[in-house]
Amino acid sequence: MSRISIPQMDALIEEQFPFAREFGFALESLGDGVVVVRAPYRSAFLRPGGTIAGPVIMGLADYAIYVALLTRIGMVELAVTTSFNINFLSRPGEADLIANASIIKLGKRLAVGEVELISAGTDDLVAHVTATYSIPPGAV
Repeated sequence: MSRISIPQMDALIEEQFPFAREFGFALESLGDGVVVVRAPYRSAFLRPGGTIAGPVIMGLADYAIYVALLTRIGMVELAVTTSFNINFLSRPGEADLIANASIIKLGKRLAVGEVELISAGTDDLVAHVTATYSIPPGAV
């Protein structure tokens, strides 16, 4: 069972991470250690060559893993990214990006998560991400 709700997460984002709203990131679902987040397709996100810019994809993935972590540890605001690895696998389509994130290992001080990113309407992987987060002492 998730330790946070979508309204709780939305409130935290409004207060502390307004960039996520600027990018249009929207939580579609969350569960115990898993989330689905959508980023809208916007022409402002395109880089030369007409593809979605890498920083948008990376930001979506980092946000999704952070939310997935909070579903396991609750509203711990100082959990931070310590390692981030992304493999770009295919060019995203002209569609929203969907991030399916999960926590694959949760310890007392570190958590490891992964994200599979796809273009809406397809099953083709756009990118695969693994990341590690530092958890404040006593949070877990």
